[in-house]
Amino acid sequence: MSQEVKSHLFAIRTTGGQEKVVMNLLENKIKMKKINVQSVLLVDNLKGYVVLEAVDANDAFNAIQGIRHIRGQLRGELEFKDIEGYLIKKSTVSELAVDSVVEIIGGPFKGMKATITRVDHEKEEATVILLDASYQLPVTVDANYLKLSTSKD
Repeated sequence: MSQEVKSHLFAIRTTGGQEKVVMNLLENKIKMKKINVQSVLLVDNLKGYVVLEAVDANDAFNAIQGIRHIRGQLRGELEFKDIEGYLIKKSTVSELAVDSVVEIIGGPFKGMKATITRVDHEKEEATVILLDASYQLPVTVDANYLKLSTSKD
């Protein structure tokens, strides 16, 4: 008889700009000391916080003890719905297909339209031919810099 163990989410306040450092320190401590913490999340739009997922509040408390740049913990816990909107970021590469027209939304070719000639799902990148270029130059671009084009001009 397996009963579902509910994990809890805790918002851990950090020094601004140190979220990644705190996350790495926490991950290392959790691994080394085998603390029962399921995950440490860095939420993009939640500046100054990392989210800790643990079954037990004591485990979360033990994990953050003595970690640099931690300023405390918000009282109570987060509901999954509080952070759900930040978490679900499908990999762009899964939406890309050869011959699709895309717009490049980052990097040196930002703002240009291109046609996909190859998609590398492992590396999360795509090779494209720029539509605005005077000659066909294949360029490999990070898939996150590509957005499927809606206009067919």
